[in-house]
Order: sequence, then C-alpha cells, then structure tokens
Amino acid sequence: MLKKLKIGIIGCGGIAVNKHLPHLSKFSEVELSAFSDTFTDKAQQAAEQFGAADAAVYTDYKQLLANSTIDVVHVCTSNDSHAEITIAALEAGKHVMCEKPMAICAADAVRMLETAKRTGKKLTIGYNNRFRSDSQQLHKVCRNGDLGTIYFAKAHAIRRRGVPTRGVFLDKDLQGGGPLIDIGTHALDLTLWMMDNYKPKMVVGTAYHMLSQNNEAARNGGWDPKSFKVEDSAFGMIVMENGATIMLESSWALNIRQEGAAKVTLCGTKGGADMRDGLWINGEENGKLYDKEILMEGTGIPSFDKVRSKSIELEMRVWLDSVLYNQELVVKPEQALVVSQILEAVYESAETGKAVYFT
Repeated sequence: MLKKLKIGIIGCGGIAVNKHLPHLSKFSEVELSAFSDTFTDKAQQAAEQFGAADAAVYTDYKQLLANSTIDVVHVCTSNDSHAEITIAALEAGKHVMCEKPMAICAADAVRMLETAKRTGKKLTIGYNNRFRSDSQQLHKVCRNGDLGTIYFAKAHAIRRRGVPTRGVFLDKDLQGGGPLIDIGTHALDLTLWMMDNYKPKMVVGTAYHMLSQNNEAARNGGWDPKSFKVEDSAFGMIVMENGATIMLESSWALNIRQEGAAKVTLCGTKGGADMRDGLWINGEENGKLYDKEILMEGTGIPSFDKVRSKSIELEMRVWLDSVLYNQELVVKPEQALVVSQILEAVYESAETGKAVYFT
C-alpha cells in the first residue's frame, strides 16, 4: 500500500481555506498534517476543519519545514513571501505547490526555479484555469494544429466593478500590483500555454489609477480610495520572438460592458478561437466561413462556482499524481517564470513610458 503524502499548508487564509484544503481533503492518498499561519487562530481553525487528528499547528513556517515527516508544502501566502517560503521548502526537501503568481518579481521567480532544479524537488504554480473543461478542450485543438500557427492573441482579465477589498489585495508592497498580477496573470498564462510560445521579445505596457481614485458604485459596495495602492487597470502588448503578438488586458474597475476573466482569443493561420461567451472555433472550409461552438460536458451553463471547483479538483489530482507517480507537471515552473517576466515588463514599461526588450 502506497504511504499517504503528508501535506503542510503555509498560509491559512482565504485561498487555502476556499481552494486548496476543501479539494485536497477529497483525496484518500493525502493527509493534511501541518498548518502554519502568523495568526495562530487561522491555522488552528484550518487544522480543526480539514486536518488529521494529530495535525500540527505552527506560527512560524520554518518550524513546519523542520518537520521531517512532511512530504509536500502548499504556499498560500501573500505574493511577497512566495519566493522566500518556496525556496526554504525546497531546500528542506519538500515538493511545493505555490499559489500564483510565481513571485512578486522575476528575479525571485528565477531563484525559485534554480532551487527546484538544484534540489530535484517538484515545483508547480497554482494556475488552476488551465484545468477548466473549456481550457482543456481548446488546448487539445491547439495541439492538434487545428488553428495553424497562432500569430495574434488576446488575454482577457476584465472586471467592470469587481475590486477585491478584503485581505491585502490593495497593498502594493505585499502583492506587487493589482489586477495585472492578480487576474491578468491567469489570462496570460492561458494564452502562452495555448500558443506554446514562451519566448517574448518586447513589451509595451500601461497602467492606470483612474476609477480607483473616486468613491463609485461597485458590486461589493465600493472601495476606499485612500487604501487603493495598486492600479485599477493595466494593459500590455507583447511581441514574441517569432513575431506573434499578444494583447493583454486586465482590470478590477473599468467602464466596459463585456466582462471576462481568464479568457483568451486566438487567431491562427488555419482558424481562430475565443472563450468570451462559450468556446467557439472559427475558420474557412470549402469556400465558406464557419463558426462552431464546442459544447462542454453536461447541459446548460454551469455556475462559476461549479466550474471553478471542478478545475481545482483536477489541478490537485494532477499535482498529486506528479508527486506520487513521478508524472510530468502540467504547470511547469519554467512557464510560470515567463509569465512573471512579462508581467514585470508591463509594469516597468508603464512606469518608464518605454518599451522593455528581452535579450
């Protein structure tokens, strides 16, 4: 009988309690053995709700890493500590799933990747949108070559008035930015994955603090302009080494009618695809243009919560199998590093007003 993987959770806030723990607890192959948070009550509550009977609770994550029985660590902390904790966990001999984005800056992401390679431990990043049914289906279409060479794409991460005022989302020091690094990172990851193109050449970006400076109506009751320390929207144009172009759009607050987060539009030499209102493929066949909707499993339109839950469950299943059976990672740290490099370039270009070139 295969021994159970003992998992330690570092950071027991919303992303751990609402995403990681409910889904990890479904698998008989794992034991949620240790919990760490700077707020002891959060770690204790998570342990009581999801942990094994003898689960350990720590205030200092280093104590958790010193626990030699822990096989896998999930890093669910604010962005600024991703690199520090992940590197320490890898050095301690643990496999690591780190929440997105990989790090607050590209240099930290490089150190994470280098440490994973040196220690031989597995490292993946929590880009769960790859595991949605529409994402999985579109990825197959792209890999089959049905779209041909994809030379133009749009990465959509647009909310009209969806500002996350809870936690540390509006704190630039802890998060590194606003919607670009929070939800834009998902859309960019999906786009690069579909294109299978991880060689950027040049980036031009803009970032705005417009609607965030006013008290305006929002779905969650609005926000305090004084605490809004990050951009409310950001946009980028990425040119890849092979000449392909990606338009990246992200916002928490923007005067726009059509929303859509973690969606892509793809244009290739044989056909195109978009995910804005379902999954659609378009092209030309026998002298006629066509638009074809790719229907997912089941009937009707599943709720956002149901889609998200199913994608996270698959994300965790694939991750656990990669550790248990040494299977190939789906979200590779090398790929997540390129996402971080591009995001950083968008911010740099927005600040300097100049294009950022990759050498």
